[in-house]
Amino acid sequence: MRDERVVFTEAELSACCASRRWVAAVAGRSYAGAAELRAAGAAALAELTWADIEEALAAHPRVGDRAAGWSRAEQAGMDGAAPDVRAALAAGNRAYEDRFGHVFLIRATGRTAEEMLACLRERLGNDPETERAAVRRELAGIVDLRLARLVGGAP
Repeated sequence: MRDERVVFTEAELSACCASRRWVAAVAGRSYAGAAELRAAGAAALAELTWADIEEALAAHPRVGDRAAGWSRAEQAGMDGAAPDVRAALAAGNRAYEDRFGHVFLIRATGRTAEEMLACLRERLGNDPETERAAVRRELAGIVDLRLARLVGGAP
């Protein structure tokens, strides 16, 4: 994005974050550039309730599952993962969902399967409040990356 102002639709933004409240806060406004859009996205995320976060989580695939769209590219670190690592991630995903009631969310971009597995194992030891804070940080990172891609300039 250069000097022109751009308005993004709800459909475009829902690919960045599936929370309807977040989309409503960010869509339809005019942004002067990527930095302004990303700042608005971050501010809107900070205002979300946990129910809004859960709505966004429901749109994310499990790490290691066949992903589509941006999630596929973001999980490129899974490409070539050894069968034992894939199996451990699948088991870890189930344990995580049993413990916390939602999908394990991690900003997968730039991380290997082994790194994601290590994070999953570490976060399984979190108490619910600590894990909710971790989820918010990971979601913010994912949304920021996707907004940067939306405007054509990956960070």
